[in-house]
Amino acid sequence: MAGRPRSFDRDVALSVAMESFWRDGYDGTSIASLTGKLGIKPPSLYAAFRDKEQLFEEAAQLYVRHFRAALEQSLDAPTAREGVERLLRAFAVNQTDPRMPPGCLVFREPRLAGERTRTRDVIAERIARGRAVGDVPEHADPHALASFTTVVLTGVAAQAHEGATRDQLLSVVATAMDAWPSPSGGEVAARSGDCED
Repeated sequence: MAGRPRSFDRDVALSVAMESFWRDGYDGTSIASLTGKLGIKPPSLYAAFRDKEQLFEEAAQLYVRHFRAALEQSLDAPTAREGVERLLRAFAVNQTDPRMPPGCLVFREPRLAGERTRTRDVIAERIARGRAVGDVPEHADPHALASFTTVVLTGVAAQAHEGATRDQLLSVVATAMDAWPSPSGGEVAARSGDCED
């Protein structure tokens, strides 16, 4: 039985698989397409990863490590609002980076529902900390705001995958942040005053 060729690089194969799953999803990625991109035979891939499911799990873990690092970095801001805005803006920029597949594996792949839940919980925790120090109003529900934020992230990822431009997505982000609750309510009052004669 032939083993893996000496030219086989497991890390390269994992990187190629991650990009393929990112671009086409689990169901849209075949072993044949992966082995074609790598220039190897299916037995070599199976010898390294056992099956497509294990390959996806490892590729997804590689993607998620970068995703979580970016999430934490964005949310590490002086205020919860600034953290969420940084997250949304960075996400929109990353989704439209021409060097990478459009869209987001976490928000497009059904198999990663657990990671989406974790992302929402991390955002809710940051918002709750913001509420505790007064930069988020007391009446605001951290879980509702986090759900709203993940809905925006999901929409941005979907639109990016369908070809939306960076400017279009940043406009969506700006609109989403307009809905962010003001700690003092001053923004609402100011807008109400604009309607007066």
